[in-house]
Amino acid sequence: MTVTLKVSTPEETMAIGQKLAPLLAAKDIILLDGDLGAGKTTFTKGLAAGLGVKRNVKSPTFTIIREYQDGRLPLYHMDVYRLEDGSGDELGLDEYFNGDGVSVVEWSKFVADELPDDYLRIAFKRLDDEGENQRELVFEPHGERFEAMVAKLREK
Repeated sequence: MTVTLKVSTPEETMAIGQKLAPLLAAKDIILLDGDLGAGKTTFTKGLAAGLGVKRNVKSPTFTIIREYQDGRLPLYHMDVYRLEDGSGDELGLDEYFNGDGVSVVEWSKFVADELPDDYLRIAFKRLDDEGENQRELVFEPHGERFEAMVAKLREK
């Protein structure tokens, strides 16, 4: 079951991340896919706020992985766009995915071979014909835990 939510502002995108945060547990993996500037990092800022992260969340484009340890759960924010050659295994992604925190992976197609079976994928799509900030977030749960999570998110 997929769920599609439409947003009109960056604040709405962040608010969805904040609503998802209380539902998350250690070892949860959130995949964020979409074009540059579609709202992936904005969503992650909301998620981080919902987890109680105090530090400013920045795109990990050049560092690949940013770790935020000061929230309810550690947050591992990854931008794997630069791993087009599939070198994700060298980063130890498995240790993050099976660790004590939540992993957020932008551009997940570049590490598809490293991903476990259960995760929540969120596709970000610009709706250019409906205004410059209009976005569609499509939640695609993989696994029972994420199916239940998306169902709860839809209720809120």
